[in-house]
Amino acid sequence: MPTTTKTIETMFSAGAHFGLGRSRRHPSVTPYVFATKNRTDILDLEKTGALLESAKAFVSALAKEGKTILFVGGKKEASAAIKDGAQSINMPFVEGRWIGGTVTNFPQVRRRIDLYEKLISDREKGELAKYTKRERMLIDKDIASLEKTFLGIVSMKKLPDAMFVIDPRREKNAIAEADHGKIPVIALSGSDCDIRTVAHPIVGNDGSKASIQFFVSEIVKAYQDGKKQAVV
Repeated sequence: MPTTTKTIETMFSAGAHFGLGRSRRHPSVTPYVFATKNRTDILDLEKTGALLESAKAFVSALAKEGKTILFVGGKKEASAAIKDGAQSINMPFVEGRWIGGTVTNFPQVRRRIDLYEKLISDREKGELAKYTKRERMLIDKDIASLEKTFLGIVSMKKLPDAMFVIDPRREKNAIAEADHGKIPVIALSGSDCDIRTVAHPIVGNDGSKASIQFFVSEIVKAYQDGKKQAVV
């Protein structure tokens, strides 16, 4: 589906066309650079729009089949949008540091999540009352630590069917694990990213809140649309 003028205008308003300095450009992004102004790359939003539409079609297809997408975005500009977007469609997310082994050692990660859920359940049922005050305090600390690390992926009972990543260069560990697990990746990729490392790159500004929010919203809408079609 061709990118509409309205979509291009919305991307422009969000600053999606801003790349980084020309010296930081990755060669794989060169075809998506429209011009360079004051040594800063300006991205071609028509081409970005085409990549976005392709990614949305993929996401919609996943939604029709009830597949799971793991949202990943640890940088401060992305964390709120990633968390809110994922939660709006009941998807797992990592909005902080990537947890090593989330894909490559998922059984061990899942055991830690199961422990967290058990401790929460025990506390709610009052089953921790048998411990001393000091022991309960230590258990509470364990719960807080586990929650900080795993809260976003508690719902993930198996490996995700796909990942949506903000800034694959920054999230190189997540990308490497996805590649190892043969999990396709959709990624908002700035001009310094090697877009050859992901299956569905979207070349755009991955460093501003407004731009990130726009692309997260588009992916979320695509998933919601796919779910509606599945119901029909």
